[in-house]
Amino acid sequence: MPSLRTALLQSSGRPGAVAENLKALDEAAARAADAGARLLVAPELFLTGYAIGDAVPELAEPAEGPGAKAIAEIAVRHGLAVLYGYPERDGERIFNASQLIGADGVRLANYRKTHLFGCFEQQWFTPGEQTVVQAELDGIRIGLLICYDVEFPENVRAHALAGTDLLLVPTAQMHPFQFVAESVVPVRAFESQMYVAYVNRTGPEGEFEFVGLSCLAGPDGVVRTRAGRGEELVIGEVDPEFLAASRAANPYLADRRPGLYGSLA
Repeated sequence: MPSLRTALLQSSGRPGAVAENLKALDEAAARAADAGARLLVAPELFLTGYAIGDAVPELAEPAEGPGAKAIAEIAVRHGLAVLYGYPERDGERIFNASQLIGADGVRLANYRKTHLFGCFEQQWFTPGEQTVVQAELDGIRIGLLICYDVEFPENVRAHALAGTDLLLVPTAQMHPFQFVAESVVPVRAFESQMYVAYVNRTGPEGEFEFVGLSCLAGPDGVVRTRAGRGEELVIGEVDPEFLAASRAANPYLADRRPGLYGSLA
């Protein structure tokens, strides 16, 4: 099975300006496709911006809303799948969500963030209730989490047990928590034997300072590609043959003793 070339778009776009963010995503998709990528991953809430405060209800849209339709057109135009973050409206509730759209423009998966970070998110968003959301892309099982979710090892292990090969984590990682991007994410990839694409915002936005450092970490705990602190598009390979060999050599999942862990829940 061939590798899945994956592009990570590290950018904050322009908060509150959906049309401009769609344009930036379109341009990144063109560059990613030219580099042979089959998947483009954008950060948490990339469609609208993160620190948009009172504009959250105004800019939130259904999973099949106009933003999704515009991104489906981008995916088809450039022939690659796109994962992006957005505020999802479902009736009176708003979720911090991410959506994966295939190269044919068809929605493959929609995930709602289960662990909300800080007062801002808890004020505006309802936590999701489904831990494991997956899709198939080029023979690789894709899983979705968002930012703070990946800092809970239970979430990532649940994906490992469900067979996730590549975990996509759009994020809004802020100062002073850059150790998550530098250390926690590669460890998560190693201990649960999967690839993890962690894709961050960058620079100042409202009261926040996003640290960049987006990365694609492999099941050996080694980072395949890493962005710096500014706007950047980086590309890495998700190699299913290496993943299979790593899982065969690493005993973590096989040596688990679930009967001892009941008290953890």
